[in-house]
Amino acid sequence: MEQINPNGPEHTVSNVDRSRRTFVDYIERTRAHYLIEGFNNPYRWSYFDDVPFTPMAKPAREARIALITTAAPYQPDKGDQGPHAPYNNDAKFQDVYTMPVEPPPDLRISHIGYDRANTVPEDINAYFPLAQMKEFVRQGKIGAIPPRFYGVPTLRSQRKTIEVDAPAILEWAREDGVDAALIVGV
Repeated sequence: MEQINPNGPEHTVSNVDRSRRTFVDYIERTRAHYLIEGFNNPYRWSYFDDVPFTPMAKPAREARIALITTAAPYQPDKGDQGPHAPYNNDAKFQDVYTMPVEPPPDLRISHIGYDRANTVPEDINAYFPLAQMKEFVRQGKIGAIPPRFYGVPTLRSQRKTIEVDAPAILEWAREDGVDAALIVGV
């Protein structure tokens, strides 16, 4: 059977229903999930009194801007991962990854943390705006994108994010000469 990439360029027409709420209350959703899963206390979101911030050293039109996503690479042996697939724990990934931006990757969203009522999973641009970033390069709005993008898991482990995932992404971004990154969480 031929595999069709639902995220190919022929499937990137946005059909957002603007009559519905367009945000997800992730804090309440995650708290409820943790309680349903049997944890004795709700998820504790990280909080920092002092957050490091570095202003961009050059305008966006001169900067190399990376894309970071929580979408998962399609794994044909891991069950339904198509648009509107139910939560699929088998398709979950545990470690940060990187893939080339060419050819356009086949990424899917079937994890628990996104709003299935308001997300447009048929349109990869809704959760992985690589095509828009390429267009911004052509228009001169951003200087360049690196030859690869970076993926981060949605494991909600603050320790792993701080000690393992973030340093790996930073190392790759430095290798790629990245000036800034767009993080698109699903």
